[in-house]
Amino acid sequence: MDARFDMFANEVAVKFAKRFANAGLVIHQSSLPRSTQELVSLRASQINGCGWCIDMHTKEAAAAGETAVRLHLVAAWRESTVFSEAEQAALALAEEGTRLADAQEGVSDETWAAVRKHYDDDQVAALVALVALINAANRMAVIVHQRGGSYEPGMFAAALG
Repeated sequence: MDARFDMFANEVAVKFAKRFANAGLVIHQSSLPRSTQELVSLRASQINGCGWCIDMHTKEAAAAGETAVRLHLVAAWRESTVFSEAEQAALALAEEGTRLADAQEGVSDETWAAVRKHYDDDQVAALVALVALINAANRMAVIVHQRGGSYEPGMFAAALG
């Protein structure tokens, strides 16, 4: 199936994407580790079934030096030994923040405590913003059926100029 709409060919969509990317730049430039950013984005995208974002974040993470083993195990991070306690806390926040409708309490106190144990205030702010931003990106791509498979590292940044 082809994409329903080309978000990179419409003036309004491109204007929005540039502003969206600027919000992402705040997170990218934060002290939250880049590997954590990509792992969180990848996990939320897996949950949301966003092929475009899974493709993008897998390739961007690999280009930044993330190992294939860790990328393959993100979907089963609880059953893996390759993620630090801090990364596990971030992945739990990504899952609970993505699956808000699945739990009455949203993000559990246990997950929040783990996040606060491992991340300072700036990193927590970046992590919360990242979970919100990737979920919004997933929804846009899924709505228009933006398919994964053709992404090349750096492509998104280049498209926004």
